[in-house]
Amino acid sequence: QVQLVESGGGLVQPGGSLRLACVASGSISSISVMGWYRQAPGKQRELVASITIGGRTNYADSVKGRFTISRDNAGNTEFLQMNSLKPEDTAVYYCYVATLSRAYWGQGTQVTVSS
Repeated sequence: QVQLVESGGGLVQPGGSLRLACVASGSISSISVMGWYRQAPGKQRELVASITIGGRTNYADSVKGRFTISRDNAGNTEFLQMNSLKPEDTAVYYCYVATLSRAYWGQGTQVTVSS
């Protein structure tokens, strides 16, 4: 079992920045991929970014060049640095981790980009 706790959401003006964090606890040695999804009102949940245990990253086209995913050396905390935020980035952001057997999800954190 893996437990995830997110932090860092909030309200920011267009062009601003936010940094999300997600701390994993429990069976963290079994984690192979960490990442972030988001879900805007009336839309499906979409992948924002992911990072493998080997450090390979993947980004949605809509956030490339603006968002950066990273994790700490211990492998139990992931971060999503979000720069040049746009109103269309407004959503609930969910961290997730994947093991060989299943995925685990955080509780979600609201990010609102508005003037």
